[in-house]
Amino acid sequence: MLNNLIFVNITRFFLLILVQVFIFNHINLFGYVNPYLYILFIIIYPFTANKSLLIFSSFLLGLFIDVFSDSGGIHAAASVFIAFIRPVILKYSFGISYEYNTIKISSKDYLKQMIYVGSMVFLHHFILFALEIFNINHFLLFLNSVLFSSIFSIVIILCTITLFSKK
Repeated sequence: MLNNLIFVNITRFFLLILVQVFIFNHINLFGYVNPYLYILFIIIYPFTANKSLLIFSSFLLGLFIDVFSDSGGIHAAASVFIAFIRPVILKYSFGISYEYNTIKISSKDYLKQMIYVGSMVFLHHFILFALEIFNINHFLLFLNSVLFSSIFSIVIILCTITLFSKK
């Protein structure tokens, strides 16, 4: 069972990198709306698995995206941040279920899914675009990028979770 879980996570890791690099990096709506599906790996990483491995694999995930996007480490920084803050968001979103390790995202009600995914995506995009734009003169562009890219990414991630759930 453990070998199967490792294989699934490695496959998911590389598949999300490929989908992000070859499909979603080429979507740019209105000049500032970019979807980032690769953070789905961090969102659905097993809750009982090693958290240090999650942070390290999140760094590698962001680093691969940075290499293919030529973005200088901002994806790695944002990915490591949400991997680090994930237990707090899980506890906030799912409450007592998280403490007893009885969470399965696809089986939870839609509001809890939306709070969890929305929090993770918003924090990721906030860090990502803060590091990318990094200029107070472009504050409106920063807000537009964070807001609309977050909405677009949340919709795509929730649709992907629903589509690939085992219900």
